[in-house]
Amino acid sequence: MSDQPIGVFDSGIGGMTVVKELFAVVPKESIVYFGDTARVPYGTKSVETVQRYAREDTELLLAHDVKMIVVACNTVSATALGEVERMARGIPVVGMIGPCAAKAVRATTSGCIGIIGTEATIASRAYETAIEEEAKRIGKQCVTFSKACPLFVPLAEEGWTDHKATELIAEEYLKELRDKNIDVLILGCTHYPVLSNVIQRTMGSSVTLVNSGAEAAKKVVEILNASPNDGHATSKPSHKVLVSDIPRKFQAIGERFLGRAMPEAHQVVWKESWTIQR
Repeated sequence: MSDQPIGVFDSGIGGMTVVKELFAVVPKESIVYFGDTARVPYGTKSVETVQRYAREDTELLLAHDVKMIVVACNTVSATALGEVERMARGIPVVGMIGPCAAKAVRATTSGCIGIIGTEATIASRAYETAIEEEAKRIGKQCVTFSKACPLFVPLAEEGWTDHKATELIAEEYLKELRDKNIDVLILGCTHYPVLSNVIQRTMGSSVTLVNSGAEAAKKVVEILNASPNDGHATSKPSHKVLVSDIPRKFQAIGERFLGRAMPEAHQVVWKESWTIQR
């Protein structure tokens, strides 16, 4: 089992920031990544549609004999994590929200936590629920303030990390949260770490940014360490990247998100099941 790959899926390319975190903390592990680029974005879809997509994405990863599934999509984590867990055949499933909320509660000193994400993630109030549960568990008082920031996604994909337009949009989105005197801000979309510098400048140095992908990667390490048979890989890692639309643009943006070269992406198509397009 230890040399089986870790499966990671996202609605598109944002999950590559989660893969970047995994490469940092479990460099010997093989990764199978699926980006559902033909059906992105998930954040504007109905809950029922996201749940169906999540089941199909899980089926694809299970076909690659993964030992764990990382749901590198905050929308799926917020609305369809249970669907993934039901289909996972008993293997561990790691979402974005639980580990991130736990970190935010531990990190805040004022008890004021901000959350930014897609419209679907914010509307689900999944982070608020997770923060409330974690705060109650450790006996802490927390209040949350949330804001949907949909334009951050195309800005990240364009690579406009230090563009004047990005500065203006960040100011427009984040000024409400800044005025709430939060001391922790959850980056509740996997695209957002790409814009962390401009978000940090806009919020000020006193605000701690919490990266959902980084916290999920720490949870992966925790699960591997706790495996009774040592869940860590022992052989040389081998990575696969699969997408549901033509991979040309994905390749370029994915390497920018990763900060390194990545394996050639291959297209898969949904018929009665996922098949690799030759």
